[in-house]
Amino acid sequence: MPEPATELDDTDKAIIRLLQVDGRAPYSKLGPQVGLSQAAVRQRVQRLTDRGVMQVVAVTDPVTLGFDIQAMVAISVLGDVRQVASALEHLAEVAYVVITTGRFDLLIEVVCTDQQHLLALVNDHVRAIQGVSKTEVFTYMSLVKQTYSWGVR
Repeated sequence: MPEPATELDDTDKAIIRLLQVDGRAPYSKLGPQVGLSQAAVRQRVQRLTDRGVMQVVAVTDPVTLGFDIQAMVAISVLGDVRQVASALEHLAEVAYVVITTGRFDLLIEVVCTDQQHLLALVNDHVRAIQGVSKTEVFTYMSLVKQTYSWGVR
């Protein structure tokens, strides 16, 4: 049974919004903006991260790190889609794995150094996973928008 949605008060929401703008903002700066002490903000942030409501992470630009190819790979599966998803999540090049409905069972986003790396990943690793019956690769021509700031309700 799924866990109930986490209830956030206005202060939690304000902290999240501020950290989405600047994840490195010091507690001494956040406190006055949300009406709490530095220690109280620290406790709130710790509670939100402990409960899995949010993460504060560094997001890199793959191109600047030598990953010149980004792609979405759509995958059809015969058998248990969760087993295939589990196998995919262990591949270093896979940024995320999504179980979907519709024409494909899974979508994965991958980052590769070049076309040969992408070919080896799809041919030698993804297609070799038991249960993978079909793949379709969508190479990114240009990443127009990527955001993690969908907000809170």
